[in-house]
Amino acid sequence: MKILYICTHNRCRSILSEAITNQLADGAIEARSAGSQPAGEVHPLSLRFLQEKGYPTNDLTSQSWDDFEDFEPDVVITVCDSAAGESCPVYFGKSCKVHWGLADPSKVEGSDDVISRAFDECIDEIENRVSKLVTIARRCKSKKSLLAELCQAGAQA
Repeated sequence: MKILYICTHNRCRSILSEAITNQLADGAIEARSAGSQPAGEVHPLSLRFLQEKGYPTNDLTSQSWDDFEDFEPDVVITVCDSAAGESCPVYFGKSCKVHWGLADPSKVEGSDDVISRAFDECIDEIENRVSKLVTIARRCKSKKSLLAELCQAGAQA
């Protein structure tokens, strides 16, 4: 199962989702992330908080969804409201599309504790959603049933 997480700038929420999915799924799901207007760099706090929670960050990069024409994701998950409103490229046409609205912790202002709490809450939410997706991916025997359940679970998450 291949999932592509989309966020307009691909520097925080989609990056968090990619790293968390690849570690928690342990091969059951392959995740990548991209943006329609990538920032070109991963937000430094995304990397910091992922590393603090034990997630690998070495291969994380901010990149365009145009780089994924050959990836052929089974599921495209938008994680920001602006990306959810964008038209996906035609080569994602066969993908199940799901929206996971996530608050952007990189936009939070305040003390270090406030910012840390925002990242922790976002990461916790992603971990909960990914755990559900992994359970579904391991339970389903056919790609068709897997896609149907992932789309249904994603829409409810």
